[in-house]
Amino acid sequence: MRDMKVQPGERPDEVDLLPARELADVLPDPVVLIDAHGATRYANPAAIASFGALRTGTLLQHRFRSPEVQKLLMRALSDGSEGQIEYAERVPVERAFLISIKPLGTAAGLFLVHFKDQSETRRIDRMRADFIANASHELRTPLASIAGFIETLRGPAREDARARENFLQIMQAQTSRMARLIDDLLSLSRIEMKPHMRPQQKVELGPLISGVLETMSHLMRDYDVEVSFTPPAEPLSVPGDRDELIQVFSNLLENACKYGQEGKRVEISISEGYGSGPEAIVCFRDYGPGIAEEHIPRLTERFYRVDVEKSRVRNGTGLGLAIVKHILTRHEGRLTIHSTVGEGSTFCVHLPRG
Repeated sequence: MRDMKVQPGERPDEVDLLPARELADVLPDPVVLIDAHGATRYANPAAIASFGALRTGTLLQHRFRSPEVQKLLMRALSDGSEGQIEYAERVPVERAFLISIKPLGTAAGLFLVHFKDQSETRRIDRMRADFIANASHELRTPLASIAGFIETLRGPAREDARARENFLQIMQAQTSRMARLIDDLLSLSRIEMKPHMRPQQKVELGPLISGVLETMSHLMRDYDVEVSFTPPAEPLSVPGDRDELIQVFSNLLENACKYGQEGKRVEISISEGYGSGPEAIVCFRDYGPGIAEEHIPRLTERFYRVDVEKSRVRNGTGLGLAIVKHILTRHEGRLTIHSTVGEGSTFCVHLPRG
């Protein structure tokens, strides 16, 4: 431990700075030490990485020109008080911080300015708010439709048997859609609640997909889609959760049948590849209308639909690919999408083998 007495040629404030620097360096968050005049005395590595070079002697107010930050610093420097504010900046990227300032009680009058990055927390809060708003809207729409039909059945259509039967069929379809939406919401919630530890159960892909095809044969008949699948010559297995992988492949097959049906054909293939390591690749190829390039990056967002009306007509919830994405993230896998308008789409699941 260094002797904290003033050494020859060393100023007292430099001695004060040493333990403060040691404290700043062990903190993972950005920390800047300033003196009683607001001049930067030290910036830890996290601060330099976040805000660039903060030269010794320059006023911290010159880097953060927000009126709120200016007030926080000036108040602390004038009366030695603690304080904190929320601060956001959009350049060079959008970020949010909780900035707090605390006097260290040193002879040099040092203050510690701590920046807690809240960007991810804010992003999650926005996603949660958007999710609740979208889910409410998706449930409100069929409920409003059902309420309207009930009112009509109790009034003008009370004695009209044909209209009554038509309305009841529509109401049944709407309640089925709501039930499916709730199931998908619960499924997505369960997946997000699970620990982000990769499942280790050994799952053989060929028999798994054959089972999915058998289970969903009614869907292929309903949409008059021919599905071709040739199991791999040699068994191909991956570490995973069997039920979750069934959900992934069921969702992709359902999408291929519903939205690629103009081609009346879907091809499923299993192959081996190499990404960051050996992987199994399961692809679903349809020959439908295809998807415009600008939509592809957003397909795994919750409630994102390329064609809203078409999706609702076909009982889509807008959550299928979001569920796929979350399951694959837990499996340390990924989904790639290739599509050409007028030719069709290919959705490929990449799962690490090791």
